[in-house]
Amino acid sequence: MQPRSDQRAGLAYGFAAYTMWGLLPLYWHLLGAATPSEILAHRMAWSLPVAVVILAVLRRWAWIGPLLRQPKRLGLILVCAVVISTNWFLYIWAVNAGHVLEASLGYFINPLVSIAFGVLVLRERLRPLQWTAVAVGALAVLVMTVAYGKVPWIALGLAFSFATYGLVKKGIKLDGIEGFSAETAMQVLPALGFLIYLGVHGESSFTTGGVGQALLLSACGIATAIPLICFGASAVRLPLTTIGMMQYLAPTFQFVLGLTVFHETMPPERWAGFALVWVALTVLTWDALRTAGRARTELAAAGARAAEVAAAEAAQLTAPEAPAPEAPGLKP
Repeated sequence: MQPRSDQRAGLAYGFAAYTMWGLLPLYWHLLGAATPSEILAHRMAWSLPVAVVILAVLRRWAWIGPLLRQPKRLGLILVCAVVISTNWFLYIWAVNAGHVLEASLGYFINPLVSIAFGVLVLRERLRPLQWTAVAVGALAVLVMTVAYGKVPWIALGLAFSFATYGLVKKGIKLDGIEGFSAETAMQVLPALGFLIYLGVHGESSFTTGGVGQALLLSACGIATAIPLICFGASAVRLPLTTIGMMQYLAPTFQFVLGLTVFHETMPPERWAGFALVWVALTVLTWDALRTAGRARTELAAAGARAAEVAAAEAAQLTAPEAPAPEAPGLKP
């Protein structure tokens, strides 16, 4: 069991990570003078130097050589880089196009999509409450599709791209900072090429938008890396069930920002869709907590039984042997 101080630190790191991810719309909104594609390119280009600095501080270079000799893993990392770039672009575009609420919906839906991928791709078996949660989530999408007359493609695009990213990463088996570094190493050349193209054609806000804009764009790497580092520090200190519940903080912050800062509209049909998603997540969380509690109880019971067996065996080993009975007629 983790020490209480480690658990407190894990909660602090996790809250910091998900709060920063939840407040990112404010940061992308400050960069509104740049196009989403330029913001994405800067995010990709500046992430690699940040990753290199972190690796240098931690002295974690040994993984690079073996990785370069494994084409299959390199191919999976390339897929991850493409998918997460798509996710980043869609999210940045959604924020700067006034779709923060739908973006938040995407990250609320994401756990349900991940569960569906587990069934369809990994052949995992769901518990009844998990099936219920997925069904309610699908109903929410259907309600909003019928009400709006169109599929909520921004939310679904974000949910499916991030769920795909998580699915592919399971096959790579690299720790957080190593995976982040490998992905940004593959992103950096296309990003630099695009930024050079913008500069040559005079379309770069990095060079024309003033010092403040240049500093904000160059800080995209830090804005990407710091939440990831905090998340990694939290993940090693907290159980997965706690991490799973904390992941709803980010879309909750995004939802609040969409309502209070960006003043996006919430017609009744959108409230109905969000309400159904929240019901699905409540069912999913309840099932996770109940399953984790049952597992802890069974583990404790197994530990108690093992202790009893060990104590009984120890008692048998230490007990004095009974004297052998004397044969009759042998007494002096």
